[in-house]
Amino acid sequence: MTKKPDLQNLLELFRLQHSALTIADQAKEAASKNLSHIQFLENLLSQEASLRHQRIVQLRIAQSKLPVVKTMDAFDWAHPSSLPKQLILNAFSLDFVEKKENFILVGPSGVGKSHVAQALTYAACQNEIKTLWTTAADIVNTLTAAKADRSLSRVLKHYAAPKLLAIDELGFLPMDKDGSDLFFQVISHRYEQGSVVLTTNRAFKDWGKIFNDNTVATAILDRLVHHGEVAKIEGASYRVKNRKEKSTQSAG
Repeated sequence: MTKKPDLQNLLELFRLQHSALTIADQAKEAASKNLSHIQFLENLLSQEASLRHQRIVQLRIAQSKLPVVKTMDAFDWAHPSSLPKQLILNAFSLDFVEKKENFILVGPSGVGKSHVAQALTYAACQNEIKTLWTTAADIVNTLTAAKADRSLSRVLKHYAAPKLLAIDELGFLPMDKDGSDLFFQVISHRYEQGSVVLTTNRAFKDWGKIFNDNTVATAILDRLVHHGEVAKIEGASYRVKNRKEKSTQSAG
């Protein structure tokens, strides 16, 4: 007669490793506290779920390629001279990701656009959302190389796959025709299929200068803002302000 597997083996069979390792201790604790079978099972599986969530979050952070983890706790709300605070805070519900919409941060250098984008990317990872962080220049460089070695289709799928794609620093470097066309393909692949968080230091009216083509710029902008929110941040550079304050302190 085949021997029935014990509970520990069953837990291992279903890959509930933490529960399998701790079930004996948790059973003793449940008995000492006179917990019901349901309460015991809830405690056992709650710990398993918590550890599984932590593992997935760590995986999502690693996959995201975030250069640094930032949260809004460290954001200086008082520095920008103007910003839509409530709009930015609302973005952290991540409803726009579920709706496959976009969130665009527009403003000069040093006002905190990248900080907000990094915090949104981290928040998405915390919610187990598959996310990728990159820069506009990296996208163009990677796709240009992929086009040369005939792996363009595969690399486009790489940028299309995450539920959220965060693109930093659009506008710092102009693109040639090939670069603009390749960037358009990324945005086009993601249109109504996945969300984009994007930071740019250029007003929309100047995007023709970024892409060296008004038609391509309009097509990209149209796909980004059709289903999206735009947060405009204004003010002086925080980094310049910091340097001036340090210089003043040193001089004193």
